[in-house]
Amino acid sequence: MSEVKFRGVIPAVITVFNEDGTFDWEGNKRLLDHLIKAGVHGLFILGSSGEFMHMSTTERKKFAEFVVEYVNKRVPVTVGTGSSSTAEVIELTMHAQEIGADAVGIITPYYWILSEEALYNHYASVAQAVDIPIIIYHYPSLTGQNLSASLVARLALDFPNILGIKDTIDNVAHLRELVLTVKSVKPEFAVLAGYEDHILNTLALGGDGIITAITNFAPELTVGLYNSFVAGDLDKSISLYQKIRVLNRIYDVDKPSIAAIKEACRLTGLDIQTYVRKPAVNASREVQRVVLQLLQEAGLECNLTNCSVAKDDIRVVSR
Repeated sequence: MSEVKFRGVIPAVITVFNEDGTFDWEGNKRLLDHLIKAGVHGLFILGSSGEFMHMSTTERKKFAEFVVEYVNKRVPVTVGTGSSSTAEVIELTMHAQEIGADAVGIITPYYWILSEEALYNHYASVAQAVDIPIIIYHYPSLTGQNLSASLVARLALDFPNILGIKDTIDNVAHLRELVLTVKSVKPEFAVLAGYEDHILNTLALGGDGIITAITNFAPELTVGLYNSFVAGDLDKSISLYQKIRVLNRIYDVDKPSIAAIKEACRLTGLDIQTYVRKPAVNASREVQRVVLQLLQEAGLECNLTNCSVAKDDIRVVSR
């Protein structure tokens, strides 16, 4: 029996920009080194947290080349190659294969709602064009597309390079059905949660880990939870989960949440710029204030050097 290729904690890596929107190469290097040093089990770049939707195809290729070369096989690199255009997905996926990426993550097409057969044909067209491992990226609240467990199982059976799914869905029943349905026909298929709310129950159900944005600024919690679960220390896993569930509120601080996540990285000591690409907007003082509160609630050490938000000038966001 083949082993699961993708498991553990894989950060959905943010992209560091300069104020003018160009790539901050040195800032990105510091972030990548920070994550690898923290013991992550891989990197997922150019996903939602990486702001792929605000980049051109040329920029996506350039950034993928940079990361694959800089990481240099220290950990596996998965490149997000999703698009609403099947032809563009194939182009980006072939490029990822050519530059030596370890896998690609392909979000379902968005805008038009597609039939199940159209969704099957989309992934089939890409899988037939390349040999690189493919992780399906399922995010129905953003794309409007829902992938049933039976459709995922069909794809996994028909194409040997479709090897996993990032299931960003607030429905543990869907994660359960993926584990029961897909792994029953392809045990090496990886079921990875996309929401930190479900990191613990995904592992308990027999899933394989998580692709998570919170890991950008709190890898000690997510990696620690996974490692303690694998070691059989459930008390520690639950203790770390209690902190993670506080941090989950960061997704409600701003829309989209990417500026808040970048502020959390800065506040926890990462030396990076926090600019985002338009039409998203940079974090306001209010966003900074709430992010600081959440970090402190979760017990994370914050670096308040050059921080304009005073400790006593905060309020809690509810969820």
